[in-house]
Amino acid sequence: MIERYSLPEMAALWSERHKVDTWQQVEALALEGWEAEGVVPPGAAAAARAAGPVDLDAWKAREAEIHHDLAAFVDVLAAGMGPHGRWLHYGLTSSDVLDTALGATLTGASALLLGRVAALFEAVRAQAIAHRDTPMVGRSHGIWAEPTTFGHKMAGFAFELVRAYRRLEEAAHTVAYGTISGPVGNHSTVPPSVEAHVTAALGLRADPAATQVLPRDRHAAFLNAVALVGASVERLATEIRHLARSEVGEVAERFAAGQKGSSAMPHKRNPILSENVAGLARLLRGYAVAGMEDVALWHERDMTHSSVERVVLPDACLVLDFMLARAERIVEGLVVRPDRMLANLEAGRGLVYSQAALNALVRSGMARDEAYRIVQEAATRVAGGGGGLADELAADERAAGADLAGAFDLGAYLAHAGASVDHLEGVTVEWLRGGGR
Repeated sequence: MIERYSLPEMAALWSERHKVDTWQQVEALALEGWEAEGVVPPGAAAAARAAGPVDLDAWKAREAEIHHDLAAFVDVLAAGMGPHGRWLHYGLTSSDVLDTALGATLTGASALLLGRVAALFEAVRAQAIAHRDTPMVGRSHGIWAEPTTFGHKMAGFAFELVRAYRRLEEAAHTVAYGTISGPVGNHSTVPPSVEAHVTAALGLRADPAATQVLPRDRHAAFLNAVALVGASVERLATEIRHLARSEVGEVAERFAAGQKGSSAMPHKRNPILSENVAGLARLLRGYAVAGMEDVALWHERDMTHSSVERVVLPDACLVLDFMLARAERIVEGLVVRPDRMLANLEAGRGLVYSQAALNALVRSGMARDEAYRIVQEAATRVAGGGGGLADELAADERAAGADLAGAFDLGAYLAHAGASVDHLEGVTVEWLRGGGR
């Protein structure tokens, strides 16, 4: 991923330095397992660690000669281990090291992403609580529908992030696996005890039936979960973009001192952060498709997944990490305009109360279709420049027998809108991290 969209902690996790260091950790742990079996002489694991970090330039130079990155790493590390170097990589195949190290890296990346989701949830939750009773127009198809509250709207996003957190937790569990099982995964060259030692030390589980590689449905599930979290963040960003339009103006992204919205038009304050988030979500969906393509490998393994994963796994984690951090910044700094929300609500001159008026006519004894037509005709006159809906209905003799007094009561419409926000009172970040359902 380009530097522009890479945050330091996640970037470090996917760096070449961290990758090679993790390979070295796996190799040292495997030697410990072999020592416990009495096969490898004591001190081999210590020698692998004492050799120090593998020189990246030397590793790349060796790879240029032999055209195999893991084998080049083994050669360079072994050369720094003295006599114990002959035991390095004993009984292992490349994928044992690569896939187990990848499992450890994905576990670390998942922890960072879960922290980001929790932080965004907390920011959205705060907005929901702050605006529990802030009335606004609810819209369907982009058209005025009925009154709602900004708090209820934000509560919906908060609960979606709870689901996102749980999906990502499950995906993290799915990829927290390793394998030290030899060339075709049947432990012919390395016993299960060595595998158990390595995976336990790394906080992983051993796959019960690996081939030469871990099954790639695990990684596809992770990428799909990442893409779905991204889609939820995109939905939030899209909502903010729509509400920030000039003719709506109900929210705005915070505009920094000295910031410019356009190189040509000084008045512009564009929702560029939300647009950025929405655009990056497209990448995540592409990565998920690539992950699905990696599932069907030939027999015990082929190499078609390798080139794909070198791109999509780091980039998916980096993109979602960046998106979540940016979305948190957007929500925390969101400028909410209750006065504009109320003005837009009132601009419809009662149209948003059409269902309440319809129900009032039905309660008066009128057939539903007749009542619907009366309200629809009155609403058409309002939209065409007539008076308010209440006035138009009051002037219609067909509606004379109905009690319409309460049909245009905003308070009655929103009497239960705060319930969704009230549910959030017990849904805290601590609850989320504690595994609450």
